Amino acid sequence: MAHSYTPGLKVLKKTLFRKERILPLKGKVLVKKGDNLSPETIVASTSLPGNVQMLKVNNILNIEPQDVKNCLLVKEGDSVKKGDKIAETPGLFGMFKSAVDSPVDGTVESISDTTGRVVLREAPMPVEVDAYVSGEVGEVIENEGIVVNSKASFIQGIFGIAGEKQGNLELVCKDPSEELTADKITAEMSGKILVGGSFLSLEAYKKAMSCNVAGIVVGGFNYYDLKEVLGYNLGVAITGTEKLTTALIVTEGYGSIPMSKATFELLQSHNGKNASINGATQIRAGVIRPEIVVPIESSDVDDSSSNVQEGIQEGSLVRVIRSPNFGKIGTVTSLPAELHKMESETMVRVAEINIDGKDHLIPRANLEMVELQ
Repeated sequence: MAHSYTPGLKVLKKTLFRKERILPLKGKVLVKKGDNLSPETIVASTSLPGNVQMLKVNNILNIEPQDVKNCLLVKEGDSVKKGDKIAETPGLFGMFKSAVDSPVDGTVESISDTTGRVVLREAPMPVEVDAYVSGEVGEVIENEGIVVNSKASFIQGIFGIAGEKQGNLELVCKDPSEELTADKITAEMSGKILVGGSFLSLEAYKKAMSCNVAGIVVGGFNYYDLKEVLGYNLGVAITGTEKLTTALIVTEGYGSIPMSKATFELLQSHNGKNASINGATQIRAGVIRPEIVVPIESSDVDDSSSNVQEGIQEGSLVRVIRSPNFGKIGTVTSLPAELHKMESETMVRVAEINIDGKDHLIPRANLEMVELQ
């Protein structure tokens, strides 16, 4: 039987979840291999160099660059506070002096006789990386970070926004086809991760943010509402850096789409448990999927994430990840061996997919297998 390797969304009841927690530049690792971790445990820290402020002292004082050093009240390496006087002209008979004050707290990094400029470096910015999920240190990467190992249930969504959040799961909808409406969201849900059904309206999402809900997992969302939330058109850029109170993970696609039964039932089984989620998504140029991780207590956990997938074949359940059928789920009826010409005039390998009783020829690159375990 013909088959094609296509990675898919994972819905795993139990797996050994591994996550790298790496600093943006080298620093200090604060834990050791085997240490138990909670999501908020700081595992590594470093300091980013402060911003540079360049002062054209000669222009401000209206003097020649080579005369700047004679007017300076500081030297290289000195610390200064915002408002401190760093240079001053002698004036005329001690009067009519001109001065330059420091615009920031920082350090005098360099003084140039050639340009008459003084460079100030603001204080370093501390950066800390937390564990993200409960587990243990599986590996230490010297001066960079760690790998967290966690026995967990693991679910991938098709799209998400906002970054990492933690909180207790709260099942808000009783059925995967039920809409998560604004009236179901209350102030008592602050800090929680809500599990909805088929759809989340813009009104409901805005209310969730006003109630400081940590995150929402739901089947569908309106694509055109994203601009209202973000303030710009999303395009194909990577998500996850949005400064939003409430992360959103869509498990099925755009529009009102009931959450898959397997996903809903797995989340339902963990109602009330602590979970970690990340809305970061990238479909093109390297796939990144939003995720829900729920640590579990189990001595019998298979490392499902390391299994080799055979890929899609006739009868496989797949999801479309490009327009015009984005988010729709169908069954593979055949995998033609020959190349097909698409509307763009390109020749590609396709799969015949039955979606809602109709057959569609869809490029294999636009499909992903729905993996259930």
